[in-house]
Amino acid sequence: MESRTPLADFLRARRELVRPEDVGLPAGSRRRVRGLRREEVALLAGISNEYYLRLEQGRDQHPSEQVVDALARALQLDAEATAHALELSRIRPRRRAGSTQHRPERVPEGVQKLLEAVNVPAFVMDRYRDVLAANRLATALEPSLVVGANRLVSLFTDPEARSYHPDWSQNTASVVAQLRADIGAEQDDARFQALVGELSLKSERFGQLWARHDVKASGSPTGIVHHPVVGELVLHREKFAVIGTASLVVVMYHAEPGTPSAEALAMLASLT
Repeated sequence: MESRTPLADFLRARRELVRPEDVGLPAGSRRRVRGLRREEVALLAGISNEYYLRLEQGRDQHPSEQVVDALARALQLDAEATAHALELSRIRPRRRAGSTQHRPERVPEGVQKLLEAVNVPAFVMDRYRDVLAANRLATALEPSLVVGANRLVSLFTDPEARSYHPDWSQNTASVVAQLRADIGAEQDDARFQALVGELSLKSERFGQLWARHDVKASGSPTGIVHHPVVGELVLHREKFAVIGTASLVVVMYHAEPGTPSAEALAMLASLT
């Protein structure tokens, strides 16, 4: 009997993404499963079929570091995905009742003043991508950048927000992989569960990406924004952790000096 656990889900998803020919196995024409078979992963990792079956069924949740490393090689995981698998496999202390409830963080007053002082689009978000503060230029750049909005919900469910991102396909894949990395093994977090549930119901694209279990802590350093007034801007994206908070991040956009994007951003600033 299978039990859904974070590690079991991760192993199953990553197994289905590896093609037999990627690991030197014949593809064959009679395969009825996506990716590798369970026994093939066990063979490549040098563990028994029965033990790997227990891992994917959630009956064994804490394999040794050596076993996780062997599975990572078999599944062709990169360093970040391997670290994620190791985190999922560790024994975690039991949380106190109520400790998984979401408590919104407060943006420090100094950070609020900083947002208004800088002449670039800037906002503050938490680990769930809730926007907690934003300056006027950020909202002028993208209307969905307002306090109370959630970056993921806007990106996946709001057609207007999507229209601002010509690189939407790449962007959505990146932000979902970053969310996986940020949450890590804390998948019993109530706010996280509610967010994933909402997005899974409202967006087929999110559901497809979430099922892949991709993990990537850092996204692209640049982004493209198509603004209806000043046109297309290629912007650098910088993120700074807010010291003294649990997860707040200041996000700033800036353009390469002397480029059309810099001129467009200056025009947008003059309009606001």
